[in-house]
Amino acid sequence: MSNITRLYRFVRRLRRDDRGLALIEFAFSLPVLVILCMAGLECANLALAHLRVSQVAMLIADNAARVRTSIDEADVNEILTGADLSTASLKLKDNGRVFLSDLEPNGLTGSNEGQYIRWQRCWGSGPFVSSYGVANDGKTSASMKDGMGPGTTASTKVKSASGTAVMFVEVAYNYQPLISNAIFGNKVIRYSSAFNVRERTDQAIKNAGSLATSATAACT
Repeated sequence: MSNITRLYRFVRRLRRDDRGLALIEFAFSLPVLVILCMAGLECANLALAHLRVSQVAMLIADNAARVRTSIDEADVNEILTGADLSTASLKLKDNGRVFLSDLEPNGLTGSNEGQYIRWQRCWGSGPFVSSYGVANDGKTSASMKDGMGPGTTASTKVKSASGTAVMFVEVAYNYQPLISNAIFGNKVIRYSSAFNVRERTDQAIKNAGSLATSATAACT
């Protein structure tokens, strides 16, 4: 048998040999599978972060609205401690900021009648500012006549009724990716929530324990 014949038969056997084909196909598809899995995990993590941020906004507003008779700096600290514990996995304190505002009618009449932020407390180290106002906004003018909230019309905002107050909470959070920011980019998650106060007749914030400013949630 000539060398050419042997070479021809070897080539024919090699052409029919499909051993290792599955491994080669898997090697080609593996990067696609890995990318799809990573994207799926990141998508689930992002959805969960949205859920938790929206829930903590409701939690803080609801708990602040439940404080009866009067509200104290110590009460606010307790509420924010609860928020810290409930968002430990998000690291909200390091990567976000919470704004708790007391919204009330400004007590004025005529063209200056409206709502105002009586006091505001903040928590978290995130580089954010309130989207809807700071303490004393609207106190002497109608600049907040429609209340607080997103949008530019009264129908999208929250107002307090006469003789009571609304606890309005904003939460802003720098999303911390599970895999990498390369999938969705840098994202900021924002949610707000509001609850009417229950059975509280004195809306001014107290400091019965004479806490130093550094020991309170002052918006400094």
